Amino acid sequence: MKKWISIITLLFLVACKSSEPELVSSEYYYTCSMHPQIVENKPGLCPICHMDLIKVKRTQSAPDEVSLNEEQIRLANVVTAQVIEEGVGTKDVLTGVVTEDESRTSTVTSWIQGRVDKLYYKNTADFVPRGAPVFSIFSEELRNAQQEYLAAIEKKRTLDNSIVDFDRIIDAAAQKLKVMGITSSQIEALKKEGKAPGLTTYYSPVSGTIIELPIFEGGYVQAGDVVMRLADYSTLWVQAQVYPNQLTSMREGDKVQLDFPDLAELKLQGRIAFISPEIMPDSRLAQVRIEVANKNKVLKPGMAAYVLFERKAEKTPVLPVDAVIRDKDKNIVWIQTGEGNFKWREVRLGEESNRQVAVVSGLNTGDKVVVSGVYLLNSEYLLKKGLSGGHAH
Repeated sequence: MKKWISIITLLFLVACKSSEPELVSSEYYYTCSMHPQIVENKPGLCPICHMDLIKVKRTQSAPDEVSLNEEQIRLANVVTAQVIEEGVGTKDVLTGVVTEDESRTSTVTSWIQGRVDKLYYKNTADFVPRGAPVFSIFSEELRNAQQEYLAAIEKKRTLDNSIVDFDRIIDAAAQKLKVMGITSSQIEALKKEGKAPGLTTYYSPVSGTIIELPIFEGGYVQAGDVVMRLADYSTLWVQAQVYPNQLTSMREGDKVQLDFPDLAELKLQGRIAFISPEIMPDSRLAQVRIEVANKNKVLKPGMAAYVLFERKAEKTPVLPVDAVIRDKDKNIVWIQTGEGNFKWREVRLGEESNRQVAVVSGLNTGDKVVVSGVYLLNSEYLLKKGLSGGHAH
């Protein structure tokens, strides 16, 4: 009887031992590919998603490293890319206003004293072609000079002799008329007519649009008084204001893009013609002048403008912005150090543009940086290493 009891007890113990789950050595552990925080030392189901746990080999990674198997890399969509050097520039948008090009403005003045009897252009914004009549004036001073010229011609005709050099007298009288703004063709017409006209017409030496017209018909002018100011609108300026920290990236001669809110489809290229050496004390801004061609005369002074200026940087390692984990203390990227092995590295960032960011320090050209799956990789690291592993997110 005792013999049978011993046999039954032995069979019971064997049955109990065979029903225990298979344990694995400390070299492996089981985890869920979807929930890596689940870590078991035996196979089974994930208590969250009820998927089969997968067997993972333990690694003796450094405190700042983490290892993933092929399945984890695939599920986390971990993708790496080699670091390359590029120049990351930032685009600044400046506001400005279109003005006339002051270097292309001209002033028509009166050569003599007199009364303006006729004004051929009476409105600002009128276009005056070169050589067009501007005003007719009555001047006693000019009339006397014209009569002196005609008298010299008459004396030569009636009293011509070898004692008096009438040609020299005539040339001197003609030169006096030229000093008063009379053209050679007008002097020839005066000689042909043989008498001084009551009014003398003056012509525009340049073409342009009237931007100032201070005289009127019947008014009196002195020699040197402004009759009108003309502007050549074939080239205009865009006056923009910039912050002092933007000036370091600007150079005279740099090209910029110009947009105009009033002309939505118009995009022009301009050139920085002048950068003010002074900062305006009231606004703490500097003035920048951009020169732009106005071929079709569609731009008008007073229009608003947007100046798109790209600040270029020196070549430096560049990454997609999503490859960087940022927190209040540091910026972290993940580097692939071997097959399935990844190591975090702190970096210092520079300029950012078009979803790209320059890395000032912490990376070298050729490093393989994780550009996709960064946050899942970082979560895996924190679960395995904890906050004592080297960095916290």
